Amino acid sequence: MTSAVLVACAVDREVSSWARRPGVETVVTGVGPVEAASAVARALAQRNYRLVVNAGIAGAFDGAARVGDGIIVAEDAFELSLEDGRPISLPGGQTVVNAARSDSALVARLGAKGFACLRGVTVSRVTSTEETAERLAVAGAQAESMEGFAVLRACERAGVRAIELRGISNRVGSRERSGWNFDAGLAGLELVARALFEIVDAAGIQSA
Repeated sequence: MTSAVLVACAVDREVSSWARRPGVETVVTGVGPVEAASAVARALAQRNYRLVVNAGIAGAFDGAARVGDGIIVAEDAFELSLEDGRPISLPGGQTVVNAARSDSALVARLGAKGFACLRGVTVSRVTSTEETAERLAVAGAQAESMEGFAVLRACERAGVRAIELRGISNRVGSRERSGWNFDAGLAGLELVARALFEIVDAAGIQSA
């Protein structure tokens, strides 16, 4: 019998609240896009899943969400470009893939429950200056994580439904002004995760 839902989190503390949920398997990917993509790809190669949930904490850009909020990342981007933001020129007109999306039906249903649906950016270095925060915000980022794009893109390539959920733990920018609160981020994550699984259970997605 195959597990219907895989929850992928970066660190043990994010995944601890999921371990007791029936019908759900968890994987601790490690931190960063390479660890996340490789761990999820390995899991998908070993077993069939009907849904992958990338769950964890994230930072929010000014005006997008508050510390303690639970949010959905509808689209997550990754910077694959020249340093000045111009696109990379590849032979034969080939283009890079620098965005991946959560399952649109689940995003819409969670949005209807009042959760913010934001645009994420996946980074390999946590933003710690106001200058970088402003640059990313101007490009459209509303929430920052280190794994979101990687997990969503791995699932897209495998043809598996996926959604990214985040609890806001800090403001993106100067660390002195971040208001860092891991526990508040986890509390926000639990709120949006509970709402997701109400939808999942009602739709029978967990049925093997």
